[in-house]
Amino acid sequence: MKVVDLFSGCGGLSLGFEGAGLNINAAFDWWDPAIAVYRENISHPIFKQDLSDVDASVKLISAFRPDMIIGGPPCQDFSHAGKRNEGNRANLTIAYSEIIAAIRPKYFVMENVGRAQNSIAFKDAERTFREAGYGLTMTVLDASLCGVPQKRKRFFCIGKLGEANGFLSCILASHQSDRPMTIREYFGDEFGIDHYYRHPRNYSRRAIFSIDEPAPTVRGVNRPIAPGYSKHAGDPVDLKGLRPLTTDERAQLQTFPLNFKWLGTKTDKEQMIGNAVPVDLAKFVAKCIIEYEAKLLPSGEEAFMKNKEKFRKWLIATEGLTLRSTNDVVSRMNRASRLVDVESENDIEDIVFKLGKQEEFKAFSMSVRSQLRRAVCLYRDFQTADAV
Repeated sequence: MKVVDLFSGCGGLSLGFEGAGLNINAAFDWWDPAIAVYRENISHPIFKQDLSDVDASVKLISAFRPDMIIGGPPCQDFSHAGKRNEGNRANLTIAYSEIIAAIRPKYFVMENVGRAQNSIAFKDAERTFREAGYGLTMTVLDASLCGVPQKRKRFFCIGKLGEANGFLSCILASHQSDRPMTIREYFGDEFGIDHYYRHPRNYSRRAIFSIDEPAPTVRGVNRPIAPGYSKHAGDPVDLKGLRPLTTDERAQLQTFPLNFKWLGTKTDKEQMIGNAVPVDLAKFVAKCIIEYEAKLLPSGEEAFMKNKEKFRKWLIATEGLTLRSTNDVVSRMNRASRLVDVESENDIEDIVFKLGKQEEFKAFSMSVRSQLRRAVCLYRDFQTADAV
């Protein structure tokens, strides 16, 4: 599936979905420091774009013909660490939903802080998703139960066109661990410490943590030890000899690879790291979607996948198509095979008729519908020639 990442930041979602085996075609963001880091580390293009401009954004994103759009609209207006009211950033959640409704990819994934699901902005976005024909799976995932050594709870809204609500719930639940991942389990003794300091939001909370537990949520700031901090009742050891985690260690807790290059000021780096989706959490979600998609694979698509390369060679050798035109036909046939079982029908007119009855097919532009019909006809010619 072709994937586009919106509000990509420095690339946590992109890396996770790419690591799961999906093809990230492009990313979009507005913040220059994050764009620079993304571009330094990830090969596919990233574009600076004001995604609150829905019409302009739809035009740019549509050019990549995504099967899936992923993204985490900025969440400060929903988070405990940010404002308690819903402001301009919350409106980006609505913009994200309008972009999805306009482009109508097969899947979308929206990530945000846990409290976002109760916001007015998300309720508006949810309504937009449903009216566009998406079935929704909405859940709060604890990253420490999804292979990440961090107790970070994040809300995911995952949509699929024409699907029932809750379609992914069982798979997501079945793959979560029954106990949280600790820092030591993930990294061993790489950090060279047993305990560390993490500045509390207020002094009613502890500040000392063990690597034999999951880390608390990595925030967008990394403060030094406060001179006036005195031991909290929940602190497992005294403060003496302890240190905060380094910027690189915090990035590792977000499961970014060791060779990931961080650019910019320390403040920018810390904010990028804190804002990011943990790479392995993104990979967890992507793998669940891939597993679900595989279970839905109809016999026609399964058969086409086996014949795809043979069909590609036939198009070039027999029809005289260029490599680019061949790839376009194969891509269209791949999409058509998901909508109708080409293998089970003998009459091409029946195949085209059944294709035209599919709601997803009806949603395509006239040009795309024509291209899908042509691809099916060419594939049937290929089958006939191959049978001789």
